Amino acid sequence: MTRPFKTLDDISEVMGGDIAGKRVLVREDLNVPMADGQVTDDTRLRAAVQTVAELADKGAKVVVLAHFGRPKGQRNPEMSLSLVTRPFSHVLGREVRFIDTDGAAEAIDAMGEGDIALLENTRFDAGEEKNAPEIVEALAALGDLYVNDAFSAAHRAHASTEGLAHVLPAYAGRTMQAELEALSAGLDNPARPVMAIVGGAKVSTKLDLLGNLVRKVDVLAIGGGMANTFLAARGVDVGKSLCEHDLVGTAREIEEKAKAAGCEILLPVDALVAREFKAHPSYRVVPVGGVEADEMILDAGPLSIAEVVLRLEKVKTLVWNGPFGAFELPPFDTATVAVAKAAAKRVKAGELVAVAGGGDTVSAMNHAGVADDLSYVSTAGGAFLEWMEGKPLPGVEALRKA
Repeated sequence: MTRPFKTLDDISEVMGGDIAGKRVLVREDLNVPMADGQVTDDTRLRAAVQTVAELADKGAKVVVLAHFGRPKGQRNPEMSLSLVTRPFSHVLGREVRFIDTDGAAEAIDAMGEGDIALLENTRFDAGEEKNAPEIVEALAALGDLYVNDAFSAAHRAHASTEGLAHVLPAYAGRTMQAELEALSAGLDNPARPVMAIVGGAKVSTKLDLLGNLVRKVDVLAIGGGMANTFLAARGVDVGKSLCEHDLVGTAREIEEKAKAAGCEILLPVDALVAREFKAHPSYRVVPVGGVEADEMILDAGPLSIAEVVLRLEKVKTLVWNGPFGAFELPPFDTATVAVAKAAAKRVKAGELVAVAGGGDTVSAMNHAGVADDLSYVSTAGGAFLEWMEGKPLPGVEALRKA
């Protein structure tokens, strides 16, 4: 498979293929949530294991670069990566040493082959987020090779995510590689027909995303609160549902762009409505034109689910961002769970490539019990959304040019 970027498979081109004793700077995303000194979700730590372990097994001195929190260029002990060193070591199953920025060169020189170290928070220096040349130069002096394994930070043109790729031999790590290959199969070079599902609360936060998708997909199913704005644009009274009435004109424009591009837009035809925003309230299933003035649309109804599933059976690629309803509040998780399970079934049968990510999507897929059954579920958040919007990602573009 020809790739537009180099991976660890290509690292043999460098230094005669022997990287034993070479200093490899590996950018990872270790920005994990913590409470009472404990990591509460180690997903990002686990995602870093494959690349770090593979390089260490080849005898490299592996120096992990990462940020933690938003220290805004100031040293803050509560955001020191020393707090993450032990949890990372535990997940990795190997010793990981912590290296402060001061005296880093000497500490790295003292490392043995196959040793792993975690450098202090890159964002403790204000020049990191500015991609300052002097910071790029200082970091580059610590390594012989650069590996970017942090897709979730690839939408930032920072010194450790973009700048280093221009001054050191640069490669994509295994997690970065998997993400880029999955995204390529999702929108860049997909098997057609392609369907996108976009949910969430507001149209205003996803204008760029919707504008890009109608030009790239064959079917666009819209759910969540944003579907109410599109329904209102079609003259439907959505009662007291979440709705951006000031954007109905924008919704009509998006529908016109979709029509011109040959993209079919699917909106709910029926809905679960309630008067209270809570789990297990009294609710009704009604056609979208039957919502009372004091009722809220909180999920797509059974006819809407059936229509989406029917379209799903006819496409080869699915890209999903955002739930259909208030999935945290049963029974308003019904549409999200039903469609997710239908997608997972087709993926298992080898009939569909399904890529999901961004915002609440990961939580929704976990809630539906299908996160491991889809082709790829991205935890990248902002980077995933910017990719869906068709925006170039600086960290990825730098790898393409490396």
